[in-house]
Amino acid sequence: MHKILFFPFLQIPSGHHHVADSIRIQLEQTAENVHCEKIDILSYGYGNIENLISFIYLQWIHKFPQLYSTIYRVAAVESTKQNKRFQTYEILFLKVLRKLIKEKKPDVVICTHALPSYMLAHLKKLKFWTGIIINVYTDYFINNLWGIGEVDYHFVPSKSIKVQLLKQGVKAEQIFITGIPIHPIFNSEKDIMKKDPEFSALLSGGNMGAGPILQLLNRLKPAGQIIYKVLCGKNDKLRQHVKSLNHPLIKPIPYISSKVEMNRLYNMTDMVITKPGGVTISESLTKKLPIFVYDVLPGQEEQNLIFLKNEGLVHHLDEWKTQVNIEEEILTVLRHKKQKMIRAMNNYLTEIELKDPVSFIMKTFEAKIK
Repeated sequence: MHKILFFPFLQIPSGHHHVADSIRIQLEQTAENVHCEKIDILSYGYGNIENLISFIYLQWIHKFPQLYSTIYRVAAVESTKQNKRFQTYEILFLKVLRKLIKEKKPDVVICTHALPSYMLAHLKKLKFWTGIIINVYTDYFINNLWGIGEVDYHFVPSKSIKVQLLKQGVKAEQIFITGIPIHPIFNSEKDIMKKDPEFSALLSGGNMGAGPILQLLNRLKPAGQIIYKVLCGKNDKLRQHVKSLNHPLIKPIPYISSKVEMNRLYNMTDMVITKPGGVTISESLTKKLPIFVYDVLPGQEEQNLIFLKNEGLVHHLDEWKTQVNIEEEILTVLRHKKQKMIRAMNNYLTEIELKDPVSFIMKTFEAKIK
């Protein structure tokens, strides 16, 4: 039995986990004699302290967003130092990762977060392990923590990121533009015809705290032309709030675990109103749905939004907190800017070189073990 490990980081539900799970499940369904396992190196090495770290992280980004944004920009975005070393991370995780690799003996490791990628690349440089590393980037930019030099393959979200890696000395044959990987079911054509005369909007973004989405719902004042379907996930506070509004045009959608059901929901909607998190955006781009961004978490999402706006892929609702009529702005974009946005999406999607990363992983894996 051969082993493929997946390394996200922290247990917070995020794009790092969604992408890892999507690839892992597809591999388990199609590959024989392969064992897949997803491991958070913080939980593995330090147990329940992960819960505390996750709590502190969430409190930090929500209570001191500007401070987090500034530190992230300086440390992870603006620094251009090559062959960087992060001594604190090495002290905390090098021994942990050595133990993990020795115990699991993986043939391939797929990193969906920068920290384990950096640590694993460092171990490979030290000749401690000689397996295959694949970086799968889950945002529309690369922060400075990612391991680069010892990584075998890079699944990048865009052509601009490929160019960036080429400038850093990565060979072209090691880089594949995949977009942010999502389940292949979202590539299917619509098989449902909408019957409602109103527009339908899918509203998401309440997983990492319900504050902004609650404020938006309170200010929407639907006028009858848009039905808002709110993805509540496991956020009970959000679900109860939507119910308490008792508005016929604002409907709560409970947690959806089925990709088939989620795809059906996308097929029945006209637009997505969300935050610029990588996976939801990637699914919406694939479905060619107009995307409206209403809130941005500091750090990764800020960088995502810069890329998405520059490419014309989203419309930023940046004044909704003071706006009298949010719905009118949405309708104006749908009437006058939708086709331009769809053309930008088509241009972005034509850049994708590797539409089936799972098959590539299997071929690479099989070539190694022969």
